[in-house]
Amino acid sequence: MQLIETMRARMETALRGWVEQPAKHARLMAAAKNPEHGDYQGNMVMGLAKNLGQPPEEVASRIRDDLARDPMFSSVEVAGKGFINIRIADQWIAEQVQAMTRSDRLGVQPTKAPKCIVLDYSSPNVAKPMHVGHVRSTVIGDSIARTLRFLGHRVITDNHLGDWGTQFGMIIYGYKHFRDDEVYQQAPVAELSRLYRLVHEAIEFEELRESLPLKKKQLEEAQAIYLSMWEGKSPDPADKKKFQAFQQQARGIEKFTEQLEPSIEKYQKLQSNPALCQLVASHPGMNSRVLAETAKLHEGDPENRELWDRFLPPCLEEIHKVYRRLGVQFDMELGESYYHPHLEGVVEKLLEEGKATVSDGAVCVFLKDFAAPMIIRKQDGAFLYATTDLATADYRLKQFQPDEVLYVVDHRQRDHFKMLFQVIHEIYGDKCQWRHLSFGTVQGPDGKPIKTRSGSVIGLEWLLDEAVGQARKVLEDPERLEKMEAPLDRQEMDQIAQVVGLGAVKYADLMHNRESDYKFDIEKMIQFEGNTATALQYSYARIQSILEKSGISPKSSIRDFSIVLGAPIERELGLHLLRFHDILELSMEEYFPNLIASYLFDLSKLFASFYDRCSVLKEENEELRKSRLHLVECVGMVLKQGLALMGIDVVQQM
Repeated sequence: MQLIETMRARMETALRGWVEQPAKHARLMAAAKNPEHGDYQGNMVMGLAKNLGQPPEEVASRIRDDLARDPMFSSVEVAGKGFINIRIADQWIAEQVQAMTRSDRLGVQPTKAPKCIVLDYSSPNVAKPMHVGHVRSTVIGDSIARTLRFLGHRVITDNHLGDWGTQFGMIIYGYKHFRDDEVYQQAPVAELSRLYRLVHEAIEFEELRESLPLKKKQLEEAQAIYLSMWEGKSPDPADKKKFQAFQQQARGIEKFTEQLEPSIEKYQKLQSNPALCQLVASHPGMNSRVLAETAKLHEGDPENRELWDRFLPPCLEEIHKVYRRLGVQFDMELGESYYHPHLEGVVEKLLEEGKATVSDGAVCVFLKDFAAPMIIRKQDGAFLYATTDLATADYRLKQFQPDEVLYVVDHRQRDHFKMLFQVIHEIYGDKCQWRHLSFGTVQGPDGKPIKTRSGSVIGLEWLLDEAVGQARKVLEDPERLEKMEAPLDRQEMDQIAQVVGLGAVKYADLMHNRESDYKFDIEKMIQFEGNTATALQYSYARIQSILEKSGISPKSSIRDFSIVLGAPIERELGLHLLRFHDILELSMEEYFPNLIASYLFDLSKLFASFYDRCSVLKEENEELRKSRLHLVECVGMVLKQGLALMGIDVVQQM
C-alpha cells in the first residue's frame, strides 16, 4: 500500500464535485514535517479559496468536515491560514500493519503502469581485473534493478563489456613480445593483466616524454607574460577590468600548474624504472604498434582473432567470479565486440540522413549545444565509443521497445552522454527516455583516490576479501563471543563473515547519495552501531532471537495476532512501517537507492527505542505481548526485504 497515495485519494474524494481538477489539488498532500501537527498535511486551501472566490476558512472547514467523518482519521484540524492537519487513527494503522505481514510482498502491490526499462551498469574492461571503481556502478545498478522489478516493472539488465578495441591491442602486443609462458600457463588472467599494465605504462611514458617539454614551455611563457605585465604593480581593485584580468591570469597559471604537477610526478616515477625505460627504448612508438595490432584484430586477422578468442573466456570467468560472489546477475552481456560489425552501417545511415558530415576526413555529428562535434569515425577509419553506443542504442530500441534506457556510469562521462542522447534524439525522436545516472568516486579515509600502498588501484576481489576478513575479526571479538548464548562453529562463522563483509561493502556505497563522493573505511563500515549494514543485519538477527524465545511455533503464526498500538513509540513504529512502499517509489523517481538505506536505518532506530521502552517477552498482558511480537515480526520482514533490494543478505544469528 502506498500510504501517501491513499491519503491523496481520500483528499481527492473530499474535493470531488465542487472543485475543478480535484486530483491536482490533492497532490499537495504530504507527510507532516513536524509530528506535533499530525501525520499528514494539506496546503491546498489558499489556492482553492482564490480559485473559488471563497474565504479560506470556509474552504478549509468544508474539507475538514468531510474528512472528519472517515474512521481512518482520529483528528482533522485547520491550522494557520488554511493548513489541513490530519492524524491517522491508531486502529487503522494497526489493521494495515497486520495486512502487511500477511502479504509476501508486505502490501507492496505491483504498479498498474509497468515500464520496460533497459539498465546498463557495471560494464568493466575485461582485459584487466575489476577494481574498486567498479563497485559503485555494479552495486548501484543492481539495487535499482532489484527495486524496479519488485515494484512491477520489466527490467533488462545489460553488462556492456569492454571486450574489444585498444585494450586488446595492448594485450596482443604484450603477449607477442613480453609474455612469460610459464606464468601464463599457470595463471593466464594474471599474466594478461600484467602485460596490459606493462604496455599501458610504456605508452603513457612515451606520451609524457613527448608532451611534457611543450607543456612546461607553455607554462614558462605564460609566467613570463604574467610577470612582465604585473610584477611589482598589482592593479588597484577599483580598476575592475585590470583587476579581473590580473586575477584571471593568476588563476589560469595556478590551474595549469596544478594540472601539470601530477603528470610530472607520474613521469618521474615511470622514468625511475630502468626495465621500463629499456623496454620503451627497444620498442619505440608503442602506441602506433598497439593501434596496428588493434586494427588487425578489427579487420579479422586470423592470428589476432585467434588470440582474442583464446584470451576472452578466462578474462570473463575472472569477472563472473566476482559477480557470483556479489550475487549480481545480468540478462545480457553484449560487449563492444558484438556491435563492431554494425558500426559502419551506423555511420553510413547518419551520413545518408544528413545528420553527420565529413570534416577534415573524419565523420562528425555537429550539435547545437556543444563547441566540439561528436566524432563517430576518425580520419584513419577507426570507430569510437560513441559509434558503439549509437549501435547499442539502435539494438535496444529494436529489440525491447523500452520506455527508458538508464546508464549507471561515473560523472566523468556526463558530457559524453549529453552528446549521445542529443544524437539519439535527432535519429529516433522521443521513442523513449534516455538517462545517465551518474555517480561520484570512491576515496580512501584520507579523501584521496583509494589505492594500494604501492600506488596502484585496489582490486575489487582484494577489497571484498579485506571486508570479509574485517567482519570475521569483529565477529570473533572475545567479549562479544562471551555474550552469545549459542556458540557458532567455524562453518557458521565463515558464512556469517561472508554475509556481513559483502553487505558492508554494498551498504557503505548505497547509503550515500550516488552523485556524491564517499570515503571507503572498512573498519567503520563493519560496526554494530551506527548507519551500517552490520547494524541492520544485527537488528534482524536480534529480532529472530526474540521471536525464537517467544516459544510460539510456527513463528509465522505470530502474524495472525491482533495489533494494539498503546504506547506512542508503537504508533510511531507502525506508521513508519506503512511508509515502506512510499519510500520505494520515491527512491525510484530519480533512482537514489540511498533513500531506502535511510528508511531502514530509521526503522532500526525506532525498533531499538520500541524494544527499550516496551516490554515484549516479559509482558504479562498476553494480548499486549502478542501485539508487540507481531510488530517485531513486521520489522524483521521489512528489514529483510529492504536489505534484499540492496542485494544484501541477512543471517539468523550474529
